[in-house]
Amino acid sequence: MVKRQKTTQVPVALPQMETAPGSWLRGIRLSGFTVSVLFLLVAAIVVLAPSLRVLIEQQQQISALRDAVAEQEKSVEDLEQEVARWGDPAYLEAQARERLYYVYPGEVSYLVIDDGQTPVAADGLPISDEIQTTEVDWLSAMLGSIVTAGLTELPPDQLQAPDIQGSAQ
Repeated sequence: MVKRQKTTQVPVALPQMETAPGSWLRGIRLSGFTVSVLFLLVAAIVVLAPSLRVLIEQQQQISALRDAVAEQEKSVEDLEQEVARWGDPAYLEAQARERLYYVYPGEVSYLVIDDGQTPVAADGLPISDEIQTTEVDWLSAMLGSIVTAGLTELPPDQLQAPDIQGSAQ
């Protein structure tokens, strides 16, 4: 039989200044069970993540469709109210008088065609019935703009419109 040599134990001194993360990491003991549980946890996350993404997308689609259905139901209610109004004889008579200018036999209806007021556009300016011509030669202005843009080295904020003296006549 082989004799074993007797070994002596030598104490090892750890550094006195130990950081908190260093002591925390040193305190972790990983067993085979812990590693297998962590592996199963990561595998479950990898397997379930796409399904959860699809579930969330479907929930968002369902929510959008519910909103669309609610909007359509509101539209249907509005249309049903409109149909109910058209079923009322008083409303029907008022619409015929207003829109179609219907009158009862024996009534006299006056329709004013021109009340002497100048028509006004949406922006508040009066509408003119005269043809107007411009005082600018647009062809020269366009060519001047192209030449200026092609030959200048100024930045865009310092450019000014070319001063064209000609007029189209």
